[in-house]
Amino acid sequence: MRADAVVLDPPRSGAAGCIPALLRLAPPRIVYVACDPTTLARDLAGLRTRYQIDAVQPIDMFPHTYHVEIVVRASLV
Repeated sequence: MRADAVVLDPPRSGAAGCIPALLRLAPPRIVYVACDPTTLARDLAGLRTRYQIDAVQPIDMFPHTYHVEIVVRASLV
Protein backbone atom coordinates (compact mmCIF):
# COMPACT_ATOMS: atom_id res chain seq x y z
CA MET A 1 0.00 0.00 0.00
CA ARG A 2 1.27 3.46 -0.87
CA ALA A 3 0.61 6.64 1.13
CA ASP A 4 -1.32 9.41 -0.64
CA ALA A 5 0.28 12.05 1.58
CA VAL A 6 2.64 12.41 4.52
CA VAL A 7 2.12 14.99 7.26
CA LEU A 8 5.25 16.04 9.14
CA ASP A 9 5.14 17.98 12.41
CA PRO A 10 8.68 17.59 13.72
CA PRO A 11 10.24 19.16 16.82
CA ARG A 12 12.18 22.42 16.52
CA SER A 13 15.25 20.42 15.42
CA GLY A 14 13.43 19.47 12.20
CA ALA A 15 13.01 16.30 10.18
CA ALA A 16 16.47 15.88 8.65
CA GLY A 17 16.59 12.23 9.69
CA CYS A 18 13.36 11.52 7.79
CA ILE A 19 14.31 13.12 4.46
CA PRO A 20 16.05 10.06 2.92
CA ALA A 21 13.08 7.83 3.81
CA LEU A 22 10.62 10.36 2.38
CA LEU A 23 12.55 10.49 -0.87
CA ARG A 24 12.42 6.67 -1.09
CA LEU A 25 8.72 6.50 -0.14
CA ALA A 26 7.93 9.34 -2.60
CA PRO A 27 4.39 10.18 -1.48
CA PRO A 28 2.55 12.40 -4.00
CA ARG A 29 2.09 15.13 -1.36
CA ILE A 30 3.88 16.25 1.77
CA VAL A 31 2.44 18.67 4.30
CA TYR A 32 5.14 20.00 6.63
CA VAL A 33 4.21 21.93 9.79
CA ALA A 34 7.26 23.75 11.14
CA CYS A 35 7.97 25.90 14.16
CA ASP A 36 11.50 26.89 13.10
CA PRO A 37 12.05 28.57 9.72
CA THR A 38 15.74 27.64 9.68
CA THR A 39 15.20 23.89 10.03
CA LEU A 40 12.25 24.08 7.64
CA ALA A 41 14.50 25.65 4.99
CA ARG A 42 17.16 22.99 5.57
CA ASP A 43 14.66 20.14 5.29
CA LEU A 44 12.96 21.57 2.19
CA ALA A 45 16.37 21.91 0.55
CA GLY A 46 16.79 18.16 1.08
CA LEU A 47 13.48 17.51 -0.70
CA ARG A 48 14.03 19.89 -3.62
CA THR A 49 15.29 17.21 -6.02
CA ARG A 50 11.88 15.49 -6.10
CA TYR A 51 9.35 17.97 -4.71
CA GLN A 52 8.05 21.40 -5.61
CA ILE A 53 6.50 23.77 -3.08
CA ASP A 54 2.85 24.44 -3.85
CA ALA A 55 1.91 26.65 -0.91
CA VAL A 56 3.39 28.24 2.21
CA GLN A 57 1.19 29.60 4.99
CA PRO A 58 2.53 31.19 8.18
CA ILE A 59 0.18 30.92 11.16
CA ASP A 60 0.45 33.09 14.26
CA MET A 61 -0.49 30.55 16.93
CA PHE A 62 1.17 32.48 19.74
CA PRO A 63 0.14 36.15 19.55
CA HIS A 64 2.51 38.75 21.00
CA THR A 65 5.52 36.42 20.67
CA TYR A 66 8.02 35.86 17.89
CA HIS A 67 6.88 32.24 17.45
CA VAL A 68 5.14 31.36 14.20
CA GLU A 69 4.06 28.04 12.73
CA ILE A 70 4.61 27.53 9.02
CA VAL A 71 2.64 25.06 6.93
CA VAL A 72 4.10 23.99 3.58
CA ARG A 73 2.40 21.82 0.97
CA ALA A 74 4.74 20.16 -1.52
CA SER A 75 4.06 17.86 -4.48
CA LEU A 76 6.12 15.19 -6.15
CA VAL A 77 7.42 16.34 -9.53
